[in-house]
Amino acid sequence: MSKYNLIFFIVFLCLGLRSSAFTNLNTLSFEESLSPLFGDGNLVRSPDDLSVRLLLDKYTGSGFISSNMYQHGFYSSMIKLPADYTAGVVVAFYTSNGDVFEKTHDELDIEFLGNIKGKPWRFQTNLYGNGSTHRGREERYRLWFDPSKEFHRYSILWTPHKIIFWVDDVPIREVIRSEAMGADYPAKPMSLYATIWDASDWATSGGKYKVNYKYAPFVAEFKSFILDGCSVDPIQEVPTDCSDSVYFLESQDYFSINSHQRAAMRRFRQRFMYYSYCYDTVRYPEPPPECVIVPAEKDRFRDTGRLKFGGIEARGRRRNRRQQRSEIESDPDERRRF
Repeated sequence: MSKYNLIFFIVFLCLGLRSSAFTNLNTLSFEESLSPLFGDGNLVRSPDDLSVRLLLDKYTGSGFISSNMYQHGFYSSMIKLPADYTAGVVVAFYTSNGDVFEKTHDELDIEFLGNIKGKPWRFQTNLYGNGSTHRGREERYRLWFDPSKEFHRYSILWTPHKIIFWVDDVPIREVIRSEAMGADYPAKPMSLYATIWDASDWATSGGKYKVNYKYAPFVAEFKSFILDGCSVDPIQEVPTDCSDSVYFLESQDYFSINSHQRAAMRRFRQRFMYYSYCYDTVRYPEPPPECVIVPAEKDRFRDTGRLKFGGIEARGRRRNRRQQRSEIESDPDERRRF
């Protein structure tokens, strides 16, 4: 063990940091929890049925869906994204009930938006309630690591009171339900989906860069599935009592954000978020009711909700990468999460 790693290990033990919110959780096989959605031969299950590869080629993408619908839940998977040039390729991990409630559907999204080789991966989170697709609540971010090099855990928590999006042990977004949100808060049973597909018309730099099938097949890998929630039939006459399931979800570590995770979320949003609908006064002259306006963020995002070139994002790119890494490694909490 190097001197630096030994010092870090001692500091870590002394701090007694809380363990990950995702340890000691039961993972499921594909057969136990999921079903193929589309793509036929482009969905490849491992021999032990514990992982699956989704492929996109010039003929089709692919996807899977949870075998059940859930009234609230925790949805999580380890995911490794396609490598090299992936402009226009979208890998999505999301919940939806659009197949059952076509005009009033709910949705919670994590969507990876492809990248040009050598550029950082970008992704977005979004939520819709009761068909409010004209009132999208998207935020866009960069990742602090290369998601094609190794697996990372991506998770969505959805309860009657809050929604949290996680990347590994970092909560990147929290939405607290308010009465003012009304039906815009997702409330109907949803299935879990994962898909890979061609979104050349919008995904990478607004559609400037298209899918290049010279690099096909594009492969996304999923494993270590977690689906905790109340399994329901959304059209049954007598609603299922899901109070025990909600109690279970709200008793888990992933329901609460501790002080270290709260600090990590604040740092992530300061450094890696480059669009927020809450500051987009062109779309929303009055911020939607769940938005918590942070004055420093409002100054950075101006009126469009998007960081301008030449602003903090560009300055961040000009910073010496070695200096940025040293800042992270100098703080054990930061290094653990970033």
